[in-house]
Amino acid sequence: MHRVSRTPSSRAGLAALSTVLLIANLAVASCRDTPTEPTSIRIATGSPTAVYYAFGQSLAAILNRELPDVRASVVITAASAENVQLVGSGGAELGFTQADVLPTSTAGSPTVDAVARVYDDQLHLVTTSGGPVRTVADLRGRRVSVGAPGSGTEITATRLLEVARLGGDGVRRERLGLDDSVMALRSGRIDAFFFSGGLPVRGIEELAEASAIRIVDLSEWTEPLRSRYGQVYVSRDIPRSVYGVDAVTTVADPNYLIVRADLPEPLVREVTRLLMERRAELAAAHPAAGRMSPRSAIVTAPLSLHPGAAAWYRATKP
Repeated sequence: MHRVSRTPSSRAGLAALSTVLLIANLAVASCRDTPTEPTSIRIATGSPTAVYYAFGQSLAAILNRELPDVRASVVITAASAENVQLVGSGGAELGFTQADVLPTSTAGSPTVDAVARVYDDQLHLVTTSGGPVRTVADLRGRRVSVGAPGSGTEITATRLLEVARLGGDGVRRERLGLDDSVMALRSGRIDAFFFSGGLPVRGIEELAEASAIRIVDLSEWTEPLRSRYGQVYVSRDIPRSVYGVDAVTTVADPNYLIVRADLPEPLVREVTRLLMERRAELAAAHPAAGRMSPRSAIVTAPLSLHPGAAAWYRATKP
């Protein structure tokens, strides 16, 4: 039997190899032991007393509970227009928006996709019950809040005033969010305000409980809006049971949950799954969320569904 002799150079080589293997093993162990950073999902919402915020808070809680590597939070914004800008620029990962805020073509904004059509916003024109405003025409020359800058309310209200021939200086415009509009109406600083939201809007609900209000019927303006600005607008009722005031018909506009287009498909698929499977929990936060269904959720023109969302809907065959 021949014994293999180890020369000093071979022993040095083995020692070097052992060192390399040790370092490699330590590096692998270190990678296993180092926790990965959670994925941040910022949800652009709106006023704390409006639907987007309640919906977004509930969705964030669900994502945090059921997706261990996700840290979801809500961002208070002026709502739709600002939300589209934030999601498109990377300032948020998810957001809510009215359909009429979106461009009629997505060619210039490929950074935003849709997760779902979630419910319809209804345009409220709110005034005091004993005041002179009973129709849109009665707004002429009066102080009216048309919504916060960057909100979907401002876009829809401005369009309505245009078709009603009250554009330009037809009314004395204030650009206030929901909470400030409520306070301004109560103090007499404005004569009426517009707000677009899913039923019921908590801020308007609280106003109706504290003082006598009127919601103005807007049914005659749906067709003029459709003719000038597109087919997203439809008529919807606000029943007496919602705010305890006379029932009216108003202008409604679909709402979408949008997402950054570059978010990974598996993540967006999970968000879509939880959005649809936890509808009862979301509806407990706000009834508007309970109106979602997989069948209606996929109707998101002019936006395309994110590939992750589309994959979930295909698998469930709504």
